[in-house]
Amino acid sequence: MNVYVCCAVLVALVCAVEAKEARNPPKVQLYSRDPGQFGKQNTLICHVSEFHPPDITIELLKDGTPLDSEQTDLAFKKNWHFHLTRSAIFTPEDGAKFTCRVTHGPKVTTYNWDPNM
Repeated sequence: MNVYVCCAVLVALVCAVEAKEARNPPKVQLYSRDPGQFGKQNTLICHVSEFHPPDITIELLKDGTPLDSEQTDLAFKKNWHFHLTRSAIFTPEDGAKFTCRVTHGPKVTTYNWDPNM
């Protein structure tokens, strides 16, 4: 019976850790390299940090359509929190909506770029 008790405790601990991680979403920063200016080419950057486990997808979108983008290699700090950056060349347009969609585990969150124009 001790094996069953140990297994039950282990399952409870794993569930508690996963629940804690689900309550702590990744930190996301969405910004452009240069100040936003309509009609002027720029770089859109989505930096995602402080997440664990590393199962994450980052997408840069224009009006819901994926942009051609590049991603850095997955990196981590000593505390095993990961960070990742995705970027794309883009040209801001009046009325266009640029977003970063982050999928971490089962949770999907969309962040809007504020051009400050």
